[in-house]
Amino acid sequence: MTHARRLGTDEAAFIAAVRSDDTARFALITERHRRELQVHCYRMLANYEDAQDMTQETFLRAWNKRASFRGHAALRTWLYRIATNACLDFLEKRNDRTPVPSGLSDSGSEVLYLQPYPDRMLPEDPQESVVARETIELAFIVAVQHLPPRQRAVFILRDVVGWPASKAADALELTIASVTSALQRARVTMREQLPDRRLDWRSPAAHELSNDERGVVKSYIDAHERNDLDGLMSLLRDDLRFVMLPEAGTSVITAKDAVDGWVSGGLFQPGYDDWRCITTTVNRMPAAALYLRTPDDPEYRLFNIAVLHIVDGKIAELTGFDATDKPWLDLPPTVRSDKSPSSTSPAPRAGVTEVTAE
Repeated sequence: MTHARRLGTDEAAFIAAVRSDDTARFALITERHRRELQVHCYRMLANYEDAQDMTQETFLRAWNKRASFRGHAALRTWLYRIATNACLDFLEKRNDRTPVPSGLSDSGSEVLYLQPYPDRMLPEDPQESVVARETIELAFIVAVQHLPPRQRAVFILRDVVGWPASKAADALELTIASVTSALQRARVTMREQLPDRRLDWRSPAAHELSNDERGVVKSYIDAHERNDLDGLMSLLRDDLRFVMLPEAGTSVITAKDAVDGWVSGGLFQPGYDDWRCITTTVNRMPAAALYLRTPDDPEYRLFNIAVLHIVDGKIAELTGFDATDKPWLDLPPTVRSDKSPSSTSPAPRAGVTEVTAE
């Protein structure tokens, strides 16, 4: 009953702000929903920057359509409807927002526009974050991109957000039969894309990192800072899946191929042998921000972000993101040799933990 009264108050306050053209009050009420709407847009688009843009577009559309809100549905539902359709309009105009063939023997694909999502921007409401890890991990986000946009919207609204078929049909201007059919097809595709993953999205799932995950990411960082190729290799499963984004054609499906590629690219050789790293978490997954210092440069500069999927104490999937000249995730763009941020760099925000030098 408390939740129902809160929602009623929210809608009433929103309608009052609309009637008085009170932009400040309008912004205050809608801002409460920003984080969950941004995660929703990210699931639709797999790109953090696009998700930010579409969330802002949602608020702009909400203001322009404010007179149409009558309180018959919850404000949250109304905003989700606007956000979903903003994402669908975005996808309709872009021809570069679908997976492309990876060229691997297993007929895999690459989502070149994929970006990591900073944990500090996930919803703070426990009811929103209880399934966050299952539905925000990179494997899930990639799998969803294999669904056609409208089918993707149906799947997310029904199986992730938990809407009934009638509400999803109304939001997407479809029949209930169309929504039911689209959901069935989407579930088949998701099972194909995530054969070894839990598919019960609405059940509670732990989102804290395990001790295994923390230990492996620390060892991964230590191997880089010591230029320890054997140590790095020992952390990888033989059937490691690796990709470096946004570059095309970098996918490999064995640890040997991955390490051979890194070595041929110069890893731990002059110019690529002076590393400092910071641990962080993105997409509820352990990650390392790798900083490289080249000769004659007094500072270590952000080079890439490595996101690790760890199974039984080994790295099963490694997704690298080129972070050169990109101030991503509020990570400092440079660090000094003692690993403290340089005086001109912003300090790491919540969710980012610095590793002390040994």
